[in-house]
Amino acid sequence: MRYIEACGFAGAKATQAFYRERECEVIPQRGPLAALTVPGAVGGWDLALEAARSFGGKLSLARLLEPAILHARNGVPVTSSQVRLTAEKAGEMGASPGFAETFMPGGKVPELGQVLAQRTLGDTLEHLARAGLDDFYRGDVGREIASDLERIGAPVTRADLLAYGAVVRAPLSLTLACGTLYNAPPPTQGLASLLILGLFERLGVTRGEGFAHVHGLVEATKRAFLVRDKVVCDFDHLKHDLTALLSPAALDADAAKIDKGRALPWPQPAQPGDTIWLGAADSSGLVVSYIQSIFFEFGSGCVLPATGVLMQNRGASFSLDPKAVNPLQPGRRPFHTLNPALAVLRDGRIMAYGTMGGEGQPQTQAAVFTRHVLFGEGLGDAIAAPRWLLGRTWGSVTTSLRLESRFDPDLVRDLERAGHVLEVLPEAYSDTMGHAGAVILHPRGHLEGAHDPRADGGAAGI
Repeated sequence: MRYIEACGFAGAKATQAFYRERECEVIPQRGPLAALTVPGAVGGWDLALEAARSFGGKLSLARLLEPAILHARNGVPVTSSQVRLTAEKAGEMGASPGFAETFMPGGKVPELGQVLAQRTLGDTLEHLARAGLDDFYRGDVGREIASDLERIGAPVTRADLLAYGAVVRAPLSLTLACGTLYNAPPPTQGLASLLILGLFERLGVTRGEGFAHVHGLVEATKRAFLVRDKVVCDFDHLKHDLTALLSPAALDADAAKIDKGRALPWPQPAQPGDTIWLGAADSSGLVVSYIQSIFFEFGSGCVLPATGVLMQNRGASFSLDPKAVNPLQPGRRPFHTLNPALAVLRDGRIMAYGTMGGEGQPQTQAAVFTRHVLFGEGLGDAIAAPRWLLGRTWGSVTTSLRLESRFDPDLVRDLERAGHVLEVLPEAYSDTMGHAGAVILHPRGHLEGAHDPRADGGAAGI
């Protein structure tokens, strides 16, 4: 079991003084000042390719990038979610060079089904296919990226790109009655995902979909988020023993604080986010849980002209308060909502699962896992079933408990009586709840997958 961390760090110029000089009280969420961390995903691809080869993988980098190159050059049909999000976010992108030229041809929101190409990005991917992924940081592509970032005034330099590298770490783990769960260590919130399920097991809930199930997971989420917000930061700056936080004694003590009939008041602020998850398994027994993000929809909005690379805005989660848990500091990695999950179950199944959705990621993971593994719902049903979200995501400011409209009205009333501040959404399948998926390798070798009806994703055998 291995975990690849591909989280970029803040550039050398990204100092508290840099933002104060530009009269920023918080780090901007869009534009060049939001593009303050090294893009890390490509370095993660490089390590993943190396790992795949060690397991017998035979596909070349050129073959792996071929479909992406083709789609970037020839274009892909615009989906309904892209139409909606482009219309919603276009007003935020005035300070983001390259956004309109790339995502709004002719200055207009693209129509559903319109073919949208990114030919410059296709050329960059083709170059990487020939030169290798390391070229993104230390070769011709890296030079072009650094030059464009300097031109638009972003605080990431050529030296920052040269200094970056993805790393392999041991994943966090938690053993429950059903098996051993694995998730990503800091700076991600994988700790919270494990805490939720560890606390929930101790509540003794035996049936899914009722008050005890939903209330129990929501209250476990609150406890887990309180711990997360105090301790999760750059792995190299951790001040707490995560193993101790996941110990039976710690989980017992925290679970004892959960009132099985009353809701803990929840005024705590939350982190926004936007992500995509995918999972894969093969006949050899290799299972992968993978997650990648540009943080907000369209990230910083800045598309670099020489390469077509869209810069993420993950560094916007840094604080300009030097006393904060995650203060801005050159070379430091910001807090990430990303947390790909994997479980090795006692019955022999291996399950990779995850979702996009910022604050909702640990909550959706817990809902899907408990429904399928603990309460026996079919995998597709467990993903499609009504979901909830505590806290905000995608820039929302509410910290209420939001429910999809398909929940039983009696359950909604029971939750309200218990003190939960509720908001029942008009949608039966809300995009707010994230886009979940799962892949399971069964003991006899057959594979099972399911995807979320809330999204454009899918499950396929190759």
